[in-house]
Amino acid sequence: MEKPRDSVKILGVEVDKLTVDGCLERVAGFVAGSVPRLIVTADASGIVQAQTDPELMAIYHGADLVTGDSIGVLWASKRKGTPLPERVSGVDLVKHICERSSQEGWRIYFLGAAPGVAELAAERLRLMIPGCNIVGTRHGFFPAESDEVVAAEISELKPDVLFVAMGIPRQEKFIRATEQIIRAKVSMGVGGSFDVFSGKVQRAPKPIQRLHLEWLWRLIQNPKKISKVKLLPQFVKLVLKEG
Repeated sequence: MEKPRDSVKILGVEVDKLTVDGCLERVAGFVAGSVPRLIVTADASGIVQAQTDPELMAIYHGADLVTGDSIGVLWASKRKGTPLPERVSGVDLVKHICERSSQEGWRIYFLGAAPGVAELAAERLRLMIPGCNIVGTRHGFFPAESDEVVAAEISELKPDVLFVAMGIPRQEKFIRATEQIIRAKVSMGVGGSFDVFSGKVQRAPKPIQRLHLEWLWRLIQNPKKISKVKLLPQFVKLVLKEG
């Protein structure tokens, strides 16, 4: 019997109060199970989008694990008096799960990003983590009408863990729509993680991460992310209004 979730509700989204290590243990339990599980890495922009996207909010509500993946979410949890222990990002979980795959033999599939990016990310991770068991990759440039066809192709490789890098909310909606076809034990949307591991985008240096300015670093590297950054003031406004 599963323990009750220890979480904090932020604008209607239950975010689990877990460290990275705690999340990894939860993942190990999911992989050992028999049903598909969904992990959501919730940042401020995704939570704002969910306020006007009932399908995305329903996915958040139905997720088996929701991590706090932005300084905004950590700030909101402190304001509510139930602080999250640390930020748990998609990039960090991808790396740690790949490390565990080298020990446990978990089969991992990378789906998403531009053509060639997922493949390069997988190659670099295999070099970084000997034994990393990434069994397949595919780019994310296909229409939603092809979701079931792509899912059927992925299912043939029988992945234990599926990482989908197609941006919020496309990645979460793909996972939910195809989970019974792919039947991965764990599926997670990972945003721009493949860009980082491929070397296409450099992650912020540790000092910038400690200053909670990784969002600014990403914006400088990719000005197209301005639409996502513009949601941050709206998030703050909604949290303050909620009280």
